[in-house]
Amino acid sequence: MLKDFKPVLSILLRFIIIYLVLLFGYQFYLNEFKGTGLDPFSRMIADQVMWIQNLVSFPTKLYDDIRGESVWFNVKNYYPTRMVEGCNAISVMILFVSFVFAFYKGAKTFIFVLIGLIILYIMNVLRIAGLNVVMTDHQQYGKMSHDYIFPAVIYGSVVLLWLVWIKFFALKNENS
Repeated sequence: MLKDFKPVLSILLRFIIIYLVLLFGYQFYLNEFKGTGLDPFSRMIADQVMWIQNLVSFPTKLYDDIRGESVWFNVKNYYPTRMVEGCNAISVMILFVSFVFAFYKGAKTFIFVLIGLIILYIMNVLRIAGLNVVMTDHQQYGKMSHDYIFPAVIYGSVVLLWLVWIKFFALKNENS
C-alpha cells in the first residue's frame, strides 16, 4: 500500500527538507542584521526601485528608518510606501526553489531555478515600483493594490514558473 505513495511522499519530503533548510538559512541571515536597519538584500532592492522610478521620471529618494528596520520611499516629496524585509520576495523565492528542487531533474534544475529567480527578482522590483506609482498618484486604489493586485503579480509569477517546470521539464519523458 505505502509503495503506491512512495513517489509522492519522496517529492513531499524533498520539498519540506529543502524549504526548511532555506528558511532557517534565511532566518540566520536576517538575525545578522537585527537592529541595524533594513537588511542589505532588501536595501539593494529599494535602491533598484528608486533607480527605475528616477529613470522613468518619477523622482524618488530613499530615507533609512533604522529603528523601524525599513526604508521609506520619498516620491514627489511624498512618502507613499516603505520597504520592509517582507517586500523582498525571498519567502516566495524559497517556495519556488523548494518546489522545483522537489522535482529534481539534474543540471536543468539548477538552470531553471537560476532563470526563475532572475524573473521573480525583476517582477518583484517592478511590483514595488508599480505600487509606489499607485500609492502616489492613485491613492484610492492603494489598499486593493497592496493587498490583492501586486501580491497576485508575484505569486502568479511563481505559479506560472511552476507550471512551466512541471509541464516542460519535470514530467517530460526523458526518451522523447
